[in-house]
Amino acid sequence: MIDVLLHGRVAFLPCLPVTLKGLKPKDTDFEPRTLGERIRKRRLELRLSQKEVARRLGWSWRTVFNWENGKTKPAVESIPAIIGFLGYDPFQEAASLSERLAARRRANGWTIKRAAEQLGVDEGTWGRWEKTGIPWKRHQEIVQTFLEELSRGPARALRNSRQGL
Repeated sequence: MIDVLLHGRVAFLPCLPVTLKGLKPKDTDFEPRTLGERIRKRRLELRLSQKEVARRLGWSWRTVFNWENGKTKPAVESIPAIIGFLGYDPFQEAASLSERLAARRRANGWTIKRAAEQLGVDEGTWGRWEKTGIPWKRHQEIVQTFLEELSRGPARALRNSRQGL
């Protein structure tokens, strides 16, 4: 027999066929293509809810839902926390100096404007450097020094790289 709550009273329904349903386990055996899919895969591997991931990353569960479903992309400010959650940098390996500059900016969670302020250059200049490269040898050397110093500590990088601009 099955007990059913009906209008505040328990009713017994004999001979009623019952099919119990539950959530199917999510398949984590897929190759993620987007950052949102990488977040979803890691969340499922860790058996976390979107709310739990959102709490860890400092965002709302709706934001995590939108990332996972491709409705929005994470803001650059959230990238350091996402890298920490994933345990790796999900972005393409940086080969050129421009790509390394963009990768370091993302890893620090900096907007182009904030990154440009850190180095003491115009944000348009920084943006061009990321997109089309750094044409002047002197600037290439300054950026290279900046990136090397950033890996040792942000304060040191700012002090040393600004001397050359």
